[in-house]
Amino acid sequence: MSASLLEIVDLGDGEIVLQHADDDSEPLVTIRFSDESRMYMMENSLEVAKAMIQAGIQAVAVLAEQGEAEAEASPESPRILH
Repeated sequence: MSASLLEIVDLGDGEIVLQHADDDSEPLVTIRFSDESRMYMMENSLEVAKAMIQAGIQAVAVLAEQGEAEAEASPESPRILH
């Protein structure tokens, strides 16, 4: 994935998206909050979405590190995904 500027946009209908700032492509991530959850969060749904996106990015980084470590530990064994 090429480096580009990303933005988090609150669409105002309970949906918050992470998208490329410089084009009109499909959002990378969509978070949709129900009316009930938006009432519970009051005006903080954007902050919650930011935290969710950050946690997802951190999880991907950890998984990537684990995958690299496994690849270094056994470079000759094939990886099989069922």
